[in-house]
Amino acid sequence: MIQPCFFEAYRIGSERRTVGRTITEADVVLHAGQTGDFYPHHMDAEWCATQPFGRRIAHGTLILSVAIGMTAGAINPHAMSYGYDAVRFVRPVFIGDTITVRATITEQRDHPRRHDHGIVVEAVEVTNQAGAVVLACQHLYLVQRRPEPADGPA
Repeated sequence: MIQPCFFEAYRIGSERRTVGRTITEADVVLHAGQTGDFYPHHMDAEWCATQPFGRRIAHGTLILSVAIGMTAGAINPHAMSYGYDAVRFVRPVFIGDTITVRATITEQRDHPRRHDHGIVVEAVEVTNQAGAVVLACQHLYLVQRRPEPADGPA
């Protein structure tokens, strides 16, 4: 478990990398069942064989979910996910592909209404086993600022 980290402790350019995770048939089938997305691109191998990619494609939302889960390690009690911006499914991910994730802090900014919190932006880049980017997004965190001492600022 990491030490609790307030907004002021984040550093632009700091980076995390994950180990690999192979996307399986079970992942695709479970995600289809959970979301109701049974489009043939994900479920029909015979139909996919007639399409440009030639095989089934994992759901983009599955890859997003798995990738973000891969970056979720220790819990910081002073931060929570605030959302995702600019989500792009850059290339298809196929059953049997192995993805890895690099997450880099790119921005810190004030929250427009919550002065006791700031927003930290992390660029997330997901690559396949060949090193090609398959998904990119920005993960926003709402992070508590360090409380001022009871006797006021120093």
